[in-house]
Amino acid sequence: MSMTSKERMLTALKRGVPDRLPVTTHHLMTYFLDTYMGGATDQQFFDAMGMDAYTWTVPHRPDPAQGEFFDPLQGEPGFLEARRIASPSWHVEFEDVPHPKYQTTRYRIVTPKGELTTTLQSNPHTTWVSEHLIKEKNEIDLIGEFVTAPKCDVEAVNQTAEAYGERGLVRGHICCFDIFGQPGTWQDACCLVGTQRLIMETFDDPEWVHELLKMLHRRKKIYMQSLKGARYDLLELGGGDASTTVISPDIFENFVAPYDADLIATAHEAGQRIVYHTCGGMMPILEKVAAMHPDAMETFTPKEMGGDVRLAEAKNRIGDKVCMIGSFDQFHYFTDCSEEATRAAVRRCFEAAGEGGGFILSPSDHFFDADPKLIAAFADEARKCLYS
Repeated sequence: MSMTSKERMLTALKRGVPDRLPVTTHHLMTYFLDTYMGGATDQQFFDAMGMDAYTWTVPHRPDPAQGEFFDPLQGEPGFLEARRIASPSWHVEFEDVPHPKYQTTRYRIVTPKGELTTTLQSNPHTTWVSEHLIKEKNEIDLIGEFVTAPKCDVEAVNQTAEAYGERGLVRGHICCFDIFGQPGTWQDACCLVGTQRLIMETFDDPEWVHELLKMLHRRKKIYMQSLKGARYDLLELGGGDASTTVISPDIFENFVAPYDADLIATAHEAGQRIVYHTCGGMMPILEKVAAMHPDAMETFTPKEMGGDVRLAEAKNRIGDKVCMIGSFDQFHYFTDCSEEATRAAVRRCFEAAGEGGGFILSPSDHFFDADPKLIAAFADEARKCLYS
């Protein structure tokens, strides 16, 4: 019998065999939806393409017993942001900075013992850090003493889940650091310090790196412990700064896995599933990531896109341990090719990783420019990939 999208993807997440290959995508970027889909919503996109759908929600709540409240200066949260949590000892101020090319905003985190500053810039595609928050090593003391710790708004998540029903999965991510961050502990630290500098500090001052990681881990663990009862289907942890196109397997083992493995265990205690997101190189750390016991791993980026994944080999090495999500080459098969080439790429992914289930076909992370006709061919061919 035919499954609903929710049933189909949950079956795959449990490493089972669904009625057909589940097919979805990761975040849908506003630029793509506005430029190529006439400003469609995520759900209008999923319906038009006939894909198995996600809805993303990341509602946070303050803890009044800790003196916390919603940041009154934040305004409407942006793409996949939550309402920021402030306190009398931790709040954010900001100002727009004139720039000839990019939208530029400088932020100040104000505490009783000093301020931290960071600057973000944006173009129509994305946002990046142009001034990192942590400049002097002792500045992390302000984080350790004063940072707020958001909790999950379980009621809001459950309202979303109830409304969404069987259309697909309710997905979110582990709380990121205020203003700009990533779900994983190491990855959050890279956003605060700068990736290159943090890598060098693992050699020059590893104790300082661990001190920062412990602060960020503690904040995330508080969030994880608040997740009990939230009807999420899948929560994202990790980020590209832990891929082996960025760091070595030794750094992963010593500075990433100890913190994120504990967070995964905490999520499981709260009844939640975790997907570990590693956009970039994965082959040297496949077993290391799987040993943290996430329920799923993504994005299995192929070498043609700058990753290193050999999908059939990855399936053979870890396919009995986790659900695998991703691996489709959207750079080469969502633009400037024939529909036949896109369909053939889908079949290659299914042949490499589909056997025995536990595989959800998806582009390897985001895309900005894409031909809707090729996306439709991608989804249509995936729906024809049946399990015998």
